[in-house]
Amino acid sequence: MIEFLSEIQDGQIILIDKPWGWTSFHVVKTIKKYIHNIHRIKKVLKIGHAGTLDPLATGLLIILIGPCTKKMNIIQNYKKCYTGIIKLGCETSSYDSETEEYNFSSFSHITPKLIQETSNQFIGRIQQYPPYFSALKKKGKKFYEYSRNGEKMDFIQSRCIEIDKFHILKISIPYIKFFIQCGKGTYIRSIAKDFGIALESRSYLLSLRRESIGHFSINSSYNINQIIHFLVNKKKL
Repeated sequence: MIEFLSEIQDGQIILIDKPWGWTSFHVVKTIKKYIHNIHRIKKVLKIGHAGTLDPLATGLLIILIGPCTKKMNIIQNYKKCYTGIIKLGCETSSYDSETEEYNFSSFSHITPKLIQETSNQFIGRIQQYPPYFSALKKKGKKFYEYSRNGEKMDFIQSRCIEIDKFHILKISIPYIKFFIQCGKGTYIRSIAKDFGIALESRSYLLSLRRESIGHFSINSSYNINQIIHFLVNKKKL
């Protein structure tokens, strides 16, 4: 339940079902605009989010307002759950569907049994290289800026991440639907890429949806239009 603006100024946590194509920053900027411009709040409220979602991903984005922004680091450390689809037989430079497919590879040897067995390799503490197309920074410059400029990125190092659960939900080769529960800093796009390599093929992340962050669930979220309607009409959701 989201109360009206008097409570928002005291701090609020809003659960958003982020639309496809929106950046996490765009969601924050939109909400900030409606709060400050429409309701003419003189004091600038801090507004942020607890965990970035890629533009082509959908699902739970936690928006923190006012004093609740102090909880950002705590929430970011919570376990996250996702569902998604991996496509076999090719890859992309962004590891998802943002960029063109290339490096086509055979997947005729891949069976449902092999997929299930391979998924077990990704459970526990594993090493992962973050995507070239990511918002991580080096010398004040984001990785994707290096990538789009065609600059070398030999400075990228692997890091340890933790996967608690990795379940294969449906196999319809070349598509694999999965569920994953993971810790902070995990790039599902990198999991999708590495999964294809482990299968001696190529793959990328076709779609992704964040289902939960800790005890916060997508089932308790609102879409961005509902939030805008609430802010404009000063009503409770």
